[in-house]
Amino acid sequence: MKDVNVMKKILIVEDELMLLHLLHTQLTEKGYTVIDATDGKTGLKKAIQEKPHLILLDIKLPVMDGLTMLDLLRKEKAGKKIKVIILTNVEPDTQIIGKVINDQPIYYFIKSDVVLFDLFEKINKLLVV
Repeated sequence: MKDVNVMKKILIVEDELMLLHLLHTQLTEKGYTVIDATDGKTGLKKAIQEKPHLILLDIKLPVMDGLTMLDLLRKEKAGKKIKVIILTNVEPDTQIIGKVINDQPIYYFIKSDVVLFDLFEKINKLLVV
């Protein structure tokens, strides 16, 4: 299974360092190429430069929040089709989220409720071509 994932790139934009490290380690072990950012501004820059297949995105971030990052990313040609999984501690406001979705699928996981197996299963399903 590792060989299938080796060319898939995931950007994790998360300011909780323990969670960032855990996700980075687990996804790397599963064969993905993993890029990290701890704030939305850096996340946006890396998303545009690296063109990941998937972004794991926190909403509450320093410098630039995740929804602003996502809105700006969707305005970039390279960012229109990137799949996104939002990891958050708050229930997402569907009206606010609706403004940045632009008909692109976005999936949500509430951090306190997330089971890593379920998250990794969703990632695998999203990245299977």
